[in-house]
Amino acid sequence: MGMTELRSEVSDSAQELLIRKLGSIGELSDRQRDALHRLEAARVSVNAHTDIVREGDRPSSITVLLAGLCCRYKLVTDGRRQITSFHIPGDVPDLPSLFLSVADYNVCSLAPSQLAAIPHTAMLALFHEQPDLAHLFWRGTLIEAAIFREWMVGIGRRSAFTRIAHLFCELIVRMQAVGLASGYTIELPLTQTDIADALGLSTVHVNRTLQEIRAAALIELGRGKLVARDWEGLCDAGEFDQTYLHSQRISCR
Repeated sequence: MGMTELRSEVSDSAQELLIRKLGSIGELSDRQRDALHRLEAARVSVNAHTDIVREGDRPSSITVLLAGLCCRYKLVTDGRRQITSFHIPGDVPDLPSLFLSVADYNVCSLAPSQLAAIPHTAMLALFHEQPDLAHLFWRGTLIEAAIFREWMVGIGRRSAFTRIAHLFCELIVRMQAVGLASGYTIELPLTQTDIADALGLSTVHVNRTLQEIRAAALIELGRGKLVARDWEGLCDAGEFDQTYLHSQRISCR
């Protein structure tokens, strides 16, 4: 899979990022935080455009993204790619492998990324010890399903301009929730091909639409950084209502 042992330290451990991610959707007790800190995790690094999970694999661990950006995707017969989700630090893109033995998707890095592998046995033991944590992971999975539904609506019924604006709003809000945004500025190392493959568009259409969004003074995008210059205008353009992200924190204790 092109993964190598991570030689340098990263600013956040897998355990700390999981705590931050779960803490953004629920309240964690000290015992739950301690249990997460005790999780076994092996750090690895990957180059951009490296498959982390391939369809048909039988993973024995889950992957926490520590730094970078990755996606879940499928390939059709002629080799074209459909991206079905983007994943930011703190996400576990292959969490389904805990209960579905064969991967029916691929996970790929979109930028140089740092990861942590946590054995299935360690995660299942954690759920047995702290069942309320399992509830939070389940909540996170349901939120991912809500995001997927919103993407389906976009691909089926929204214009290219609206789809791209909506995606940018979504990524900004998701990164704000876990402390990865500076106001309405985020690191976003996506190519136009990545955007096209996620939103069911051609790269030519994406290029033309990005020019239109820039011309409307809604965003700045370049060198791996996205800035929403007019947040309210971008939300209006994307028909963006963040209710589906279910960002309210709940108590699972």
